[in-house]
Amino acid sequence: MFDSIAGTIIQIGNWFKQLQVRQFLSVVAIGFILLNTTVDPDLASKATIDKIDRLVHQENPERPKTTREWQKQAREVKGKPGERLERIGEQSADAIKEFGGMYPDVAKRSQAELEKSK
Repeated sequence: MFDSIAGTIIQIGNWFKQLQVRQFLSVVAIGFILLNTTVDPDLASKATIDKIDRLVHQENPERPKTTREWQKQAREVKGKPGERLERIGEQSADAIKEFGGMYPDVAKRSQAELEKSK
């Protein structure tokens, strides 16, 4: 009886050792692939860049989305605190409106998931 329990424990131990070796090898393989993969920025075509730009600006084209746009806008209102506050107010209102538009959908999906889990 003791021998069968000890044999089972040894088999479980060997299984865990194999599992750790597999995990280690998969991590090494993924790391090797990631470290040896290069992305050439020149491969991105103009059409791809334009498509991404349109997707980024589809909600409100006047509102800055990228760091470069934010910096450009900051330079435009530098030394004009009234105009700067006005833009901040408009952009905050737009952001709240955009978030408010997403909230009902998120609430419905969350409620459905809660009901499923009961």
